Amino acid sequence: MDSVPIRQRCAALVLLTAAAGAILGTTAPAQAQPITVPGIGTFEIPDQIPLPAGIPGIGIPAPQISPAPPVGDVAVAAARSKLGAPYVSGGTGPNVFDCSGLVQWAYQQAGVQVPRTSWSQLSAGTPVALDQLHVGDVISYSGGGHSALYLGDGQVIHAATDTVEISPMAYSPVVGARRF
Repeated sequence: MDSVPIRQRCAALVLLTAAAGAILGTTAPAQAQPITVPGIGTFEIPDQIPLPAGIPGIGIPAPQISPAPPVGDVAVAAARSKLGAPYVSGGTGPNVFDCSGLVQWAYQQAGVQVPRTSWSQLSAGTPVALDQLHVGDVISYSGGGHSALYLGDGQVIHAATDTVEISPMAYSPVVGARRF
């Protein structure tokens, strides 16, 4: 049998119900948190009601926090949103791009600073072996003169000669890969 007497449980429930009525009146709460009173049930208490400390047997679950998506996923999603955008030499977005400008802009959307030029991108970040690529890794081509973002499944997204497009990673010889 639970060590918290039913009288204490009921008193806690009455206390919480009275507090809710006094604070909220008849207005419905926008946000609520569940609490469990053993032997009685689970109730949603509006967030603006401070729960009294030290009520025996009241369980308040820890808030559920969703982990942030990996930076590479955010960068790739940003780049995908620009599919079909025109290629313009020196373009850094948000509507026109060159290859390194797309990579830099996409990573900015993820809150990460990446160098501006493709040669600088090849020499920055952490080197990655091609058999260890993750989504969002920067792939370098043409001696470091072209950059793309790895999409997975052997594909990259890049500002090619006309538009931002998806291509097979092997469309040209890869000279390196970096992770930011």
